[in-house]
Amino acid sequence: MSVEFDFSEQVVLVTGVSGALGSAVAAGFVDAGATVCGVDVRAPDAEDALLDPGLVDSYEADLTDESSVEEAVAAIVDEHGRLDALCNIAGTWKGGSPLDETDAGQFDLLMNVNLKTMFLASKHAIPHLRETGGSIVSVSARSSLEGGEGDGIYRASKAGVRLLTETIAEENRGTVRANAVMPSVIDTPMNREMMSSSDFSKWVKPEEIAKVAMFLCSDAASVTSGAAVPVYGEA
Repeated sequence: MSVEFDFSEQVVLVTGVSGALGSAVAAGFVDAGATVCGVDVRAPDAEDALLDPGLVDSYEADLTDESSVEEAVAAIVDEHGRLDALCNIAGTWKGGSPLDETDAGQFDLLMNVNLKTMFLASKHAIPHLRETGGSIVSVSARSSLEGGEGDGIYRASKAGVRLLTETIAEENRGTVRANAVMPSVIDTPMNREMMSSSDFSKWVKPEEIAKVAMFLCSDAASVTSGAAVPVYGEA
């Protein structure tokens, strides 16, 4: 059974749009008729950007800096007149060391890139999303459900995403829906390089996660808010 979405006349903000998952989410919404505004610290034509810059309206911003985020969201609403959905895709992974051997700088990096970006983008998008009855989808992780060896800070940052998602849903009940997706290992070029001996066929593809994000932003999920949806693939 095929599923089609129609986001015509809707404006969708995707953070981390130059990465593997962000570009897949953006492309999915574009194919469904949405106007997609992509925000990333990287320029759309940067060498490591994975998205065709012609697909979206691009805005460069440091998503860990509140004034930069506030300016980007304001520019999007000023230009397009509305905001219907926010997809918090910006994030990163670091790990490999026990907690007592982990540098404090790594803690700051993961909390900033994974959690603070989600907080700031949501904070400044929510007032506009209330006006349209919009929705937020953020990226948590399966590993956020429990502690683990070597990547505890990453897990904690993604658990924070999940808890803030539940908070946004509770605080905006009836006006803005907020949900999270929880991937296992995403099939990205970076993950393939870091885990080259793995069975890539069991990893979840960015395009598959994008479809779930689109569902959660659609009318089909109008009664779903505060959820953390597993998108594990076979991993």
